[in-house]
Amino acid sequence: MKVVMICTEKLPVPPVRGGAIQTYIAGIADTLGKHHDLTILGTSDPTLAMDERVRNVRYARVNGHGVFEIYAQEVLAFLRANAYDVIHVFNRPRLVPLIREVCPNARIVLSMHNDMFDAAKIPPAEAASAIANTSTIITISDYVGRVLASLYPETQGKLRTIYSGVDLQTFVPWESSQAARKIRQELRAAHNIGNRQVILFVGRLTPKKGADILVRAMNELSAYKSDIALVLVGGSWYGVDKISDYVAYVRALADRSPIPVITTGYVAAENIHHWFWAGDIFVCPSQWEEPLARVHYEAMAAGLPFVTTKRGGNAEVIIGGNGLLVEEPENPQSFATQLKQLLSSRDLQRRMGNSGRQLAEQRFTWERVAREVLDVWRNL
Repeated sequence: MKVVMICTEKLPVPPVRGGAIQTYIAGIADTLGKHHDLTILGTSDPTLAMDERVRNVRYARVNGHGVFEIYAQEVLAFLRANAYDVIHVFNRPRLVPLIREVCPNARIVLSMHNDMFDAAKIPPAEAASAIANTSTIITISDYVGRVLASLYPETQGKLRTIYSGVDLQTFVPWESSQAARKIRQELRAAHNIGNRQVILFVGRLTPKKGADILVRAMNELSAYKSDIALVLVGGSWYGVDKISDYVAYVRALADRSPIPVITTGYVAAENIHHWFWAGDIFVCPSQWEEPLARVHYEAMAAGLPFVTTKRGGNAEVIIGGNGLLVEEPENPQSFATQLKQLLSSRDLQRRMGNSGRQLAEQRFTWERVAREVLDVWRNL
């Protein structure tokens, strides 16, 4: 079949500027391209060609300027000039009715990575049309599917959860290679971390991601354990190192912390895994109903035990003792309590980290994700 996967207007594929959806598409593209004539349509980037073939996949790009309305018109123009049997849309249900007008005979699949069916983001009539014109709706977690079904019961027969994956060759435990050990030592030396146990956060520095709560939890931990450090990896937005008001606030909290807190600023996507090698315990302090943050998969693949919040779909990746759950995400003490449990035992950290790595190998490979997407296409 001829298939086109349509990414969002915000970031390009491959994920040269990061992005969970972009990483997801890039992770499965080569495998999908072995089975079907595949095009990936996305937004342009100065570092990428407007139209190119990489191995067995065509990458076409249009100038969306990060604005949905402009991007939608460019996508429709592309589809008028290129015919496809299957059109797989990512996270933009508003595109579906527009695409149906231009492509009356194509099968449309919709992948949902966020709450884009919220009434504030799509009028109910448009949402109903998007659902009616979609053959299958893939969700990134059971949580996303439950929310969608509660808003629009007519989706129930169309929903399928396909969890994301991780590159098991890039994200590996730091003990597994000499190169990883060397980078761990270099990063720790460069930031004066030494042999401290490193609590790691990776993500955008925005209020809903909860970095400030994690910094405040260090006040609680300082009396219990002094040989620790907190590292916050990320900027205010993908590919941006701007000092937003929130970033300034987090850094002000960090300056007053009794525990060393390092803020790295934006780190390029191709170097993120280095920081997983430098860390010992991963924390996802999400304050919002997170669909299911992909950093959990990366932490597991890197062999790190993790602490996450009872928000959205995050708890769905706590399986068989690989992580701990914070029931009150807004309370710094709740993080301190769970972190004390991990910091009290290196053996517990190793056991949880090993459990996470095994789980990543068994359930969260890109090959498995590609297989399940192929199955959806086949059933069309």
